[in-house]
Amino acid sequence: MEKEIDVFQMYIREMEGIKSCDREENAGLVAGVLSGDRTARSRLIEGNLKYVMGISRDYVGRGVPAADLVQEANVALMMAVEELEEAGDGGFETFVEQRVREMLRLAVDRQEAEDRTGARIAERVNRLQDVSKDMAEELGREPKVEELARRLQMTEEEVRDTMKVALDAVNILGE
Repeated sequence: MEKEIDVFQMYIREMEGIKSCDREENAGLVAGVLSGDRTARSRLIEGNLKYVMGISRDYVGRGVPAADLVQEANVALMMAVEELEEAGDGGFETFVEQRVREMLRLAVDRQEAEDRTGARIAERVNRLQDVSKDMAEELGREPKVEELARRLQMTEEEVRDTMKVALDAVNILGE
């Protein structure tokens, strides 16, 4: 967690030279962006980087590296500026916050899904190795893929895929 906070501190130091926009400046810049002013667009994004970084802090410790959270928040800010026509009367800050929180929730959800998938794959590899070892002792030889598939109640293709994952892991660790 301390490393996570260090990323924010480093980012804050990098941002010190950038003046944040207040509501009044945001309103003027939004009008400029809507009329096609590219300079206003750049300033609107730059002036709200600290704001979205602050929002991303709420998601630290949820499995996504802090640097990735900041990057997701910055992308959401840029997308929100591109979608200003949709902001409506709720105000620019509210619109940006909604977009940023939505993007950060998706990042956390993706990470959680990846973690679950990794755990399932590891469990499958371990099970294959255990069953393979047991069958080798029973049979006095290495079991065939079709025998493993029957015992594990998997398809032969699933067994081969699991074996490939196990082999890839061994190769990576051996490098």
